[in-house]
Parts: sequence; structure tokens; C-alpha cells
Amino acid sequence: MTRLRYICFGYFVALMLAASVNYIPGLTDDEGLAFGIFALDLYDDALHVASALWALIAGFMSHRAAQTFLILFGAAYLGDGVFGFFTGWGYLDMGIFTNESLGMDWSLPRLFANLPHLALGGFALWAGVTETGGR
Repeated sequence: MTRLRYICFGYFVALMLAASVNYIPGLTDDEGLAFGIFALDLYDDALHVASALWALIAGFMSHRAAQTFLILFGAAYLGDGVFGFFTGWGYLDMGIFTNESLGMDWSLPRLFANLPHLALGGFALWAGVTETGGR
């Protein structure tokens, strides 16, 4: 079992937790905002579950499958976080195509709303690109 495969299992857990945020009492406010910062809908939950299952399958398959998952997932989620930070909307949920740009915003709520995708995507991409051996 390689380090990248273990990382994929970690991503499975993290993404399943992200998909469950709306269903854990106390994590959303009266307006439906998770942690009072961002809203997740059924489409977001489905995307998180699909990504989690992809991570799980890649982790069980092989080092190469894990590396491929981490690079592709990492690039997609990091890009989504960058778009979200600069426009207020991401592309994975089609938000940049269905909503008018909110413009650049350097506020903490905007940072915290996009930090999960920036961090998860950035780390996945870094791990997938820098880990070349099968150890």
C-alpha cells in the first residue's frame, strides 16, 4: 500500500464528511449556511459523494490510479476554489455559468468559503505531482 493510496482513503473520508455537513444538526444556521459561511445543496452533496467514491476506488485499485485521481481531482478542485475566490462562484457546480460574478472580494467569509477547495485541491495536486515512487 503506497502513500498516495492512503491519501486517497483520507480524501474519501474528508469528502464524505463534506457531503454530510447539511445533515449534522448545528452545523448549518437558520439560512441554511454551513458554519454560517456557505450553502451546500443536493448537487454539491452528490458531487462530494461522487468524488469520494472516485477517491476510494482509486485508493483500492493501484498507486497509478491514486496518482491520477489526486492530479485530476486536485486540479479541478483547486481551480474551482480560485474561481470561487475571485468571482464568488465555482465551476464544478456550474455557478459561474448561472450567476453573475460577485467580483473580487478579499473578505474572510469569501476566503473561508473557498478554503476547503483551495486546500484539498492544492494538497491533492501537490501530492499527485511530487510523489513519483510507488512506496
